[in-house]
Amino acid sequence: MATQLVECIPNFSEARRPEVVEKIRQSICEVPGTHILDQHSDLDHNRTVITYIGSPAAVEEAAFQAIAAAASLIDLNVHTGQHPRIGATDVVPFVPISEIGMPECVEMARRLGKRVALELNIPVYLYEEAATRPERQNLENIRRGEYEHLKIAVKTNPERQPDFGPAELGPAGATVIGARQPLIAYNVYLATDAVEIAQKIARVVRNSSGGMHFVKAMGVLVDRRAQVSMNLTNYRQSPIGRVVEMIRREALRYGVAIHHCELVGLIPQEALFDAATWYLQLDDFSPEQVLENRLFEAQATAAAVPAPTQAPSFLDQLAAGSAAPGGGSAAAYAGAAAAALVAMVARLTVGKKKYIAVESQMYDLIEKAEALRASLTAAISEDAAAFEDVMAAMKLPKGTPEEQAVRTAALQQTSLIAIAVPLQTAALATDAIELAIQVAASGNLNAISDAASAAALGRAALTGAGLNVRINCASLQDQAQAADFIKQVIALQDRADQLEAELKQTLNERANLDS
Repeated sequence: MATQLVECIPNFSEARRPEVVEKIRQSICEVPGTHILDQHSDLDHNRTVITYIGSPAAVEEAAFQAIAAAASLIDLNVHTGQHPRIGATDVVPFVPISEIGMPECVEMARRLGKRVALELNIPVYLYEEAATRPERQNLENIRRGEYEHLKIAVKTNPERQPDFGPAELGPAGATVIGARQPLIAYNVYLATDAVEIAQKIARVVRNSSGGMHFVKAMGVLVDRRAQVSMNLTNYRQSPIGRVVEMIRREALRYGVAIHHCELVGLIPQEALFDAATWYLQLDDFSPEQVLENRLFEAQATAAAVPAPTQAPSFLDQLAAGSAAPGGGSAAAYAGAAAAALVAMVARLTVGKKKYIAVESQMYDLIEKAEALRASLTAAISEDAAAFEDVMAAMKLPKGTPEEQAVRTAALQQTSLIAIAVPLQTAALATDAIELAIQVAASGNLNAISDAASAAALGRAALTGAGLNVRINCASLQDQAQAADFIKQVIALQDRADQLEAELKQTLNERANLDS
């Protein structure tokens, strides 16, 4: 199975205190499954960019830990630097690399944003592909006025309210979190200290002033040299070679040459190929002509090994002649499938212009559905383990009164757990039915049958889990307690009946389906 990889490139407002940068870096390294690819610190900008990669869960956790570390170490009230900033951790972009798409990275950004706001009390703005408003897609719009201005504006201007967290900036400022395509951070130094020349060139070259598409640029003074600092947000549409050549020609108008250029962080290999083929006029160039590419391809082919024999699937285990996993695990499995279908329909809705009005609702449904799916998936094995514990208690010796007492106590204790697990499954399955109705009511109409299927699977999960609660209640000596458990199941079934009536009405209104 191919590995999911996400890149994260957090920008921190610190470069002049290496001990602080090292602590932030260490917070990333301590998360298993992450690997730092690059670190770039600029003293004039007083900014550090760390590039790391890993599995989605590891990358997201490392980003949170880094934000927490930076918040405890950096005070924006005393920070100075050439680069615009609003936060100790200024911006955190997620970039899909392998076996993962942009929608999943948007979900990561939203999840992280909520957590940062809730646990660290830091205002969070979403940008680029994760933006909740069109004007917040561009980072410069969020950063306008920097920390000093935002600290005042966030309290009074509704347009500057964060997406998550308090409308108030502390010493750590605010953090911008989002998802985007690979970006090239590239600086061109001019053979002059006249910063106004760099500023004029930046206005000509950047998209917002009528220049090249997908180019963001500003003119600053760094190391007593004028610099055109750029972000190239789509190197395929505006190749780096052409951007640099435009700067070169504009500089000649002022009698100035390019002194040298600087890459901040990493650059996709394809961008370098584009620059080389453009400058060298290799019209028929192919990446396969690169020696290293052919070598890596040959090594990968040689290293390929047959896939290992797969372990039995859950359905294989369910079909085997053993008592566990059984009906309770199957109920949890059906509930997890219901939650998964809800998430699927919501994901088929986001990003569609027709459903832009419900996009925020769909992202909330995705988060809730995924939480349900995780809990119900865990219940599959929990139910089997609970049943095995009951079986083990039944096998305890019962010859003497003391042994009988131990056995009876063990049976009561394990039976309570064997009831609690499917009872929780029943409750979660009912929640999944409710989410299915919400996504059926507002989600992509082309997937409404999938939403209805989610509700049906949720009902099956509730029914199966309820039967397991009832059968295990028969083992309890406390019949009042058993009656209370069964009462809870009946209440969930009544709730599901009401939800199914709502679903029928929704289906009739939206799709004229005969349910």
